[in-house]
Amino acid sequence: MSTSREDLSARTIPFMELSDGTSLSMTAPPRPVSNGPAKRFEIAGNAIVTGGSGALGLAALSALRLQLRGPRDRITFPPDGLPNREDHRTGPRCDGRDSDRVRSGNTIHTLGDINILLCFAGVVGCTHALEMSAPEWRRTLDINATESLLCAQAVAKRMVVAGTGGSIVLTASFSAHRVNYPQPQAAYNVNKAAVVALKSSLAAEWARFGIRVNSVSPGYMDTILNEGEGLAEARGIWASRNPMGRMGVPVELTGAVT
Repeated sequence: MSTSREDLSARTIPFMELSDGTSLSMTAPPRPVSNGPAKRFEIAGNAIVTGGSGALGLAALSALRLQLRGPRDRITFPPDGLPNREDHRTGPRCDGRDSDRVRSGNTIHTLGDINILLCFAGVVGCTHALEMSAPEWRRTLDINATESLLCAQAVAKRMVVAGTGGSIVLTASFSAHRVNYPQPQAAYNVNKAAVVALKSSLAAEWARFGIRVNSVSPGYMDTILNEGEGLAEARGIWASRNPMGRMGVPVELTGAVT
């Protein structure tokens, strides 16, 4: 719909509200610890892990369970194959791109109050930019960026109502900061850069609610997505351009996430 010049000059824009940092706000300084060394951080509550059936999500979930009081369920988006793991109870599943189902709150109501959201669901595609189709571009955007927004939004609304704050971690990539080589993947790079920008935007808007939003940017990780003889040459190039001479493994990401 077109907008007239007169309407444009008369429009107003919404303002975000920043916290004042006082003792009554959600961003007040931590209380002094009288006994023993101060804790740099504490993990407690319930967590949702999107893409929890993937290598990175499953590794993060396993690490959290060693330190987190909860999570009592594992939630997975999108509804692809789920590993048969006896040490994780499976929660409800849905496609994280489905805004209606995400907003319905059924998943969140299963857990109650949510304190942590880790977004690991994502896809990668290698297509020359000259040959990139609009559907492929939109699919990459929907899964990597739109799904992150919808899931973060749904959980943040719950955190705001509960008044407890929380932590949200989005999964970006080093591809958000550097162009990959040798494979062409403009759509993936652009959308991971969007995740980094989304992280900063949400962190600014939601700080006053006590919600911290961060992102991690893994490099090439040695997971099933990067296996197979067809990728042997590319794997060699990736390793040769890494000062450590190898790809990362999922467990190396869990410390940063925790």
